[in-house]
Amino acid sequence: MMKIKSVKWVSLLLFAALFVIAGCGNNNTGNTAAGGGNTAGESTDSAAVAKIKERGKLLVGVKYDTRLFGLKDPASGNVEGFDIDISKAIAKHILGDENAIELKEVTSKTRIPMLNNGEIDMVVATMTITEERKKEVDFSDVYFQAGQSLLVKKGSPITGLESVTKDTKILGSKGATSIKNIKEKVPGITVLEFDNYQDAFAALKAGQGDALTTDDAILYGMASQDEGYEVVGEPFTDEPYGIAVQKGNTDVVQAINDTLTELKANGEYDAIYTKWIGKAPAK
Repeated sequence: MMKIKSVKWVSLLLFAALFVIAGCGNNNTGNTAAGGGNTAGESTDSAAVAKIKERGKLLVGVKYDTRLFGLKDPASGNVEGFDIDISKAIAKHILGDENAIELKEVTSKTRIPMLNNGEIDMVVATMTITEERKKEVDFSDVYFQAGQSLLVKKGSPITGLESVTKDTKILGSKGATSIKNIKEKVPGITVLEFDNYQDAFAALKAGQGDALTTDDAILYGMASQDEGYEVVGEPFTDEPYGIAVQKGNTDVVQAINDTLTELKANGEYDAIYTKWIGKAPAK
């Protein structure tokens, strides 16, 4: 009897040891998923798209003052433009409904703070991808290729960047890369910064400056408002627009990139581009 009891105790001890080892193994797996490595990143990232789906709508920061890309009609209250149509396509990809979207106004100055404060899920607002901005946000693939230029009153002696001197008074928008670029191109130049492009354009019309600078695509939109103004010279920078999301939300970036790939494959991207820019995109 003693021998049988001893065997039983040994068996019980072995079973308990195996149970403890199995439990430790499971705990290690849990720590890997929650604490580090790619698995942790994937777990965190998945929560970003899941949060959007749970909410049932996509919160997108867009401009309200940029003709062709994002412009609010004061009569109807509708915001329309290239960026708006791209945003709706992303909403359709993630939520199955292009109208499952809430647009929030951003400016060049407010878009990153609003994104990182969690007020919006992404920024679709003529935002140039730069190394400096990559430190603060993550970007999608390039969704629009632009270049910086100048808008002047017709008959102006300014015909391009080569005729701009440090005595030229330039107008621009706060937080835009175009301000930094023009200061680098023409050291010592005077630049007046405004909260948005419409205010800057109004200042140009009022004679407060000699030229307004930003991306050519935006300037063409302004010129279409008043035939007394024109875009001059060749673009003097490369301005690839990207869609910004909070750092680490790689699943949202993937959803955006998948949308862009689909749009380009089925011809919808070309249609949106032609609708707003007036010509097909360069291949």
